[in-house]
Amino acid sequence: MSKRVARVGIFVSLAMIFSYIEAILPFNFGIPGVKLGIANIVVVTALYQLSFPETAGISFVRIFLMGLLFGNLLSLAYSFSGGLLSLLGMVLCKRLKLSVIGVSMIGGVLHNMGQLAAAILILKSTALSYYMPVLIISGLVTGFLIGIASMKIISSTEKTVLK
Repeated sequence: MSKRVARVGIFVSLAMIFSYIEAILPFNFGIPGVKLGIANIVVVTALYQLSFPETAGISFVRIFLMGLLFGNLLSLAYSFSGGLLSLLGMVLCKRLKLSVIGVSMIGGVLHNMGQLAAAILILKSTALSYYMPVLIISGLVTGFLIGIASMKIISSTEKTVLK
């Protein structure tokens, strides 16, 4: 039990470090609001190495703490909606036996769609939906990159555990 708690704590810490790095380093893709989402490496990896409740806990504790430290209520609403939709979609895709990269790509797109849906509800403007194609493409690209990194981590830790 204490091993699992320590492992979850390490995952949360890593996710927060990655989130912080992304917040302070300007990864500018030239498109407003588009980020790489490197903290999702931790979430995708956890999805394959831990239980669903542990993975959900890691994702939502990170979102909550980063929102408290560096955001506001609106950023929390956007992040929670994106994180929830992304996590649920990734769990479903994992159960459907999609590859790690496919799961991550779906997660990237759904995260963006969840945030867009929250923005449309909060701002009461469907005009924001014009941004959907950009968010789908950026979610696919960043999800692909995050998926590659996650796949390498998952396969390397499986080899280490098997030794």
